Amino acid sequence: MFVLELSYTAPLDRVDAVLNAHVVWLDQQYEAGVFIASGRKNPRDGGVILAVGDDRAAIERLAATDPFVAEGVCAYRITEFIATKTSDALAPYRQQL
Repeated sequence: MFVLELSYTAPLDRVDAVLNAHVVWLDQQYEAGVFIASGRKNPRDGGVILAVGDDRAAIERLAATDPFVAEGVCAYRITEFIATKTSDALAPYRQQL
């Protein structure tokens, strides 16, 4: 499992100009089963995405396709972790050490 932390690198007016394309991209990743949660940080200086996958390089390549990245309005910090404990709703994503 991965935590993708987005940090805006441009003013919010530039971020907002790309927001619709970013949401379409998010929807595609939800449909593909890669993303399981996402949202803005508060204060609004970026966002967080919870993603599932076994291949860090694949997640990094996917993040690079985000319109926010293509338009140069955010940077990603990707943290991989092993989800050994979850709520019942996330039981399908539990991992073993």
